Amino acid sequence: MTSRRRYHHLIILLALALLFTIAPTGAVTQAQDKAQVSMWFNSTGGAEGANCIIEQAIDTFNEQSDDVEVTATLQANSWDATRTALAGGGGPDIVTTPGPSFAFELAQSGQLLALDDFAAEYGWTENFTPWALQLGVVDDQLYSIPSEVETLVLYYNKTLFEEHGWEAPQTLDELMALAEEIDAAGIIPFAHSNAEWRPTNEWFVGEFLNHVAGPEKVYQALTGELEWTDPEFVSAIELLTEMQQNGWFMGGLDRYYTTQTATTFAMLAEGEAAMKIEGTWAVSDLNTYFGEEGGNANEWDWVPVPSAGGDPIFDLGIGTTYGINKNAQNPEAAAEFLSYYFSPEVQATLAVECGVVPAPVEIEPDALEGLDPRYAEIIAAMNEASEAGDYGYTTWTFWPPRSDVYIYDEIERVWAGDTTAEEYLQGLQSLFDEEVEAGDIPPIPER
Repeated sequence: MTSRRRYHHLIILLALALLFTIAPTGAVTQAQDKAQVSMWFNSTGGAEGANCIIEQAIDTFNEQSDDVEVTATLQANSWDATRTALAGGGGPDIVTTPGPSFAFELAQSGQLLALDDFAAEYGWTENFTPWALQLGVVDDQLYSIPSEVETLVLYYNKTLFEEHGWEAPQTLDELMALAEEIDAAGIIPFAHSNAEWRPTNEWFVGEFLNHVAGPEKVYQALTGELEWTDPEFVSAIELLTEMQQNGWFMGGLDRYYTTQTATTFAMLAEGEAAMKIEGTWAVSDLNTYFGEEGGNANEWDWVPVPSAGGDPIFDLGIGTTYGINKNAQNPEAAAEFLSYYFSPEVQATLAVECGVVPAPVEIEPDALEGLDPRYAEIIAAMNEASEAGDYGYTTWTFWPPRSDVYIYDEIERVWAGDTTAEEYLQGLQSLFDEEVEAGDIPPIPER
């Protein structure tokens, strides 16, 4: 329930600790009669989203279950806290990670419980989209299940665009020309920052690799048929670097590295910034800052992230994974909750009521009635790309773990001018080769 990567690219859950520590005495006594299951959550937003998820999923499960009680705890910087605790033999019973690459590493370290028996018992193989569930397989065993099928799109301030007569771009050339015009008007082209989640960097690296070179070339590189030093990959990194060095991301590198996430949304909503490349996890934030709820009359809209040829490309990924701690006291109880949480009914409710990005489970269209129509359009386009096999690849889902970290750490040296795009990609290739040789690469679904 965390963002990928954000970990903001994750689910917003403030006030969890407070809610579960002030329960009436009778409720605590009743909970002690049940099998206890613990969860840790990171928080990057307000309490409204957290309270909605608690009410719609965790509370409802605890109320209807005679045998299991789930305790949710707010944990600052929860991913770092989780992996540190797991390494020491502790940690929560239900383990969430920012994506399959992270879960892959935990499984290889023997810190997660194999889930194959639970998958058979609860029918997870039938409920989940095959390509997504396959990403949790390590050495022919299932160790994690996917949450939040996500993609990234180009959000923009529709009201601001209409005032200036700007058209939403379809090609990267159009995007570059528009960003230059926006910058000349004294408006920040992109409301981007990584102050609260450094892996934000990889959102843009992944988008440009897929949208400049194309998903087919990315697939070839992931499967070893092509080098990451291919000239089109170099061009992708150079284009991204040009935009960053132009000051188009938040007004300059210094502001990109220091601006808080809430400020980026506020500036986009107020028209101080014009666009934002971010994932489907951002919809609930957009609706908080725009319109009547945000205290302004502005509207947002979206288009696919522009590509070199103008074709719509949706880079797919898994924003969060769920697994069970190898040392969990009640693994059966944890699996029972996970099966409930990932049921199509609960996932549909969380999408409609809380703005949560649904997991890759089969949800009937009428179950999503009431969803923000713009969000529904994104989900429909993303699902169409997934079913057609015509999709791009997010780094946190398909790259091996050390390569993934390299992508978002080392790109800052390119932006600073300390190394070149070619050198950066050669370093990625060398590390990628090591991980492939060691068998550390996640499963890559065939196109």
